[in-house]
Amino acid sequence: MLFGDGSALAMQAADAAKLAIRSVDNFDWTFIAIMALVVNGVYIPQIKKKNWNGICAALALYGVHWLYEIANAVICTLTGYALWTVSAESTSFMLLIGVSWELSMMFSIAGFSADILPEDKDMKIFGINNRIVFAIGQAAFFSVFEIFLASTPAFIWVYKWWGALPVFITTYIPFFLAAYLIYDKPRAAQKKFLAIVWGAVAVLLAVLIPLGII
Repeated sequence: MLFGDGSALAMQAADAAKLAIRSVDNFDWTFIAIMALVVNGVYIPQIKKKNWNGICAALALYGVHWLYEIANAVICTLTGYALWTVSAESTSFMLLIGVSWELSMMFSIAGFSADILPEDKDMKIFGINNRIVFAIGQAAFFSVFEIFLASTPAFIWVYKWWGALPVFITTYIPFFLAAYLIYDKPRAAQKKFLAIVWGAVAVLLAVLIPLGII
């Protein structure tokens, strides 16, 4: 599926998902297991290796991801449907309309892919900085995989104009640019970027969730 089909079935599934946001009806112990694997299996080993650039890249992508998920949830409130929706049946816990716990944990570590970047941050590929080329490549991979996800009951595109190409350009490219461009920055710049992004996430969640907007 390259784009949403606007079908009654898709809208019905999206409507059902709205009722499941932060519901514990589907909660199971995989929630704890996945969190333990991310923290103990990924972040703690990276901290022990003092891979601060990789950690900053991961947190940068994850923070930008959260800003997008908040925006997607606001769009759902304003228009009736989100750009992307996860189904209630596909997750142990739905955080926002477009992100499940499992999906969120995946994005929390996706930025560690910055560790495969060439050591020379100024090297060019086809005349383009390698950080940008790698970001576009990763974005393309994620977008193609999302085509598969949208063909399953787990992931829903309602709008006919939303699909793989808009996701690639407006969502995944910014995700990976945030991770790959912050990777080489001075530590002060990395800290400032993360403070701004995560500060915005914290404020938006603290305000919009109590108001019932997301």
